Amino acid sequence: MKNVNQFGGNWTEAKMKIVVDYAKAYLTIMNKQPWVKTLYFDGFAGSGLIEKNEAEDAIKGTALRILDIDEPKPFDLYYFVEKDEKNKKALENKVSIEYPKKKAFVVQDDCNAKLLDMARYLQKNKNFRALAFIDPYGMSVNWNSIEALKGLGIDFWILVPTGLGVNRLLTKSGEIDDGWLNKLEQFLGISRTDVYNRFYKKDIVNTLFGELEILNKEKAAIEKASKLYSERLKTVFEYVSEPFVMRNKTNSIMYHFMMATNNPSGLKIANEVIKPQYKL
Repeated sequence: MKNVNQFGGNWTEAKMKIVVDYAKAYLTIMNKQPWVKTLYFDGFAGSGLIEKNEAEDAIKGTALRILDIDEPKPFDLYYFVEKDEKNKKALENKVSIEYPKKKAFVVQDDCNAKLLDMARYLQKNKNFRALAFIDPYGMSVNWNSIEALKGLGIDFWILVPTGLGVNRLLTKSGEIDDGWLNKLEQFLGISRTDVYNRFYKKDIVNTLFGELEILNKEKAAIEKASKLYSERLKTVFEYVSEPFVMRNKTNSIMYHFMMATNNPSGLKIANEVIKPQYKL
């Protein structure tokens, strides 16, 4: 049986198209700067294949689609991170057989550790420019891993689980489990006090025993989470794109997909490749 990842609907295809289209435009620009070496980093690379349904063959995932790019030029270096051993071996096998001439590394590790390693690599190798794609499992990317990228030559695409992650941890009552608060702090890079200030308001209600102060969750918490994450990215990068909003069949928001960069040209391209996907 093939090692494959599950297809998430039309937005999965849209997400991959955004990254691939951006990568082609990115490489076109880099091709005009012969002194620059390019690195593609995928923090949750998967097995290389995505299964749509039992009746259809699996399709290529983002990692293989990026490896397929030869024009205007391929990346000089590819670094694929996958924590699951079976997926890692499946991707490594496909890369070695189908792309033997490309300098690609597939490692089994945690994305957070490898983001820190990439930051150190870019600090030492000033001629490298990186394009990163972070498509995490839940809220598994810690803010301090992203913060380490400040001031470096990297364009950073990240899928932010605003609806399926942040919003689910923000209970209506404001009584949040300590473990959930720790996760929110690690993911957003803010204190739990700031979490409450951002997502809750205090109301006074009159009872038989006098006034009582209660917490109420703010409306549009998912949109507020997207705005907050964009603000946080702007403390590390100069520019952040408009987000591509991903919804499920009931039109509920699951994710916001956005790109952060220090390059104004990169920002323009990101917004251009995101916009057509809203028509899908």
